[in-house]
Amino acid sequence: MTDITAATSGTFSKYAQVYDADRRPLVPGYDELYGTGLRLIADETQGRPLRVLDLGAGTGLFAGMALEALNVSALHLVDASAAMLDGARKRFAGDARVSYAVDDLVTMDLGSGWDVVISALAIHHLEDAAKRDLYARIRVALVPGGRFVNAEQVAGPTPAQEDRYVRFWKADVQARGVDDAGLAASLDRQRHDRCAPTGTQLDWLREVGFAEVDCPFQLWRFAVLTGRA
Repeated sequence: MTDITAATSGTFSKYAQVYDADRRPLVPGYDELYGTGLRLIADETQGRPLRVLDLGAGTGLFAGMALEALNVSALHLVDASAAMLDGARKRFAGDARVSYAVDDLVTMDLGSGWDVVISALAIHHLEDAAKRDLYARIRVALVPGGRFVNAEQVAGPTPAQEDRYVRFWKADVQARGVDDAGLAASLDRQRHDRCAPTGTQLDWLREVGFAEVDCPFQLWRFAVLTGRA
């Protein structure tokens, strides 16, 4: 496991028990961030069975939404934190469609034949070169016409805009009732962030061969990045 992945995994394992409860208050635009990509996939696939790969799946929050919104025939969850995946195992206990792997997104074999690859608030922990490399590997792992959806935390395109993104986020989450302890825990996790701007990442998706590259939703530091193989 890479050093960055190991450090990130250790921090997120510490917060595994409270991760789900933190998501809505800490993510302005929560419903749109998670729902936009799934709506797009549902519109394209029209109820046909789908093999879905979830990268950085954590406790299975996004995966659970995919199971509700789509006709999923197989769902494989990957995360570097065994403690986070333990939460997913509890969430999907008894569901034979769901499988799990503790692995490193930087080095793992993604397999092939996936109709959909999803990720939420995970890939921004990788260095930029590793992000772009992962996007290229995802492109190869998808079936022709398959869809990649990344519900992600992004950087502002300039230092001034990044400062605004951070200030607005702090104001928004405090207005939602996040207390000092909750804010401190979120900032502790953000020590591992390596965010990249939306436009830069859309360019990477195009460069590695994705078509119909788009950002159908963005609210300051949260954005949905997507493309078709």
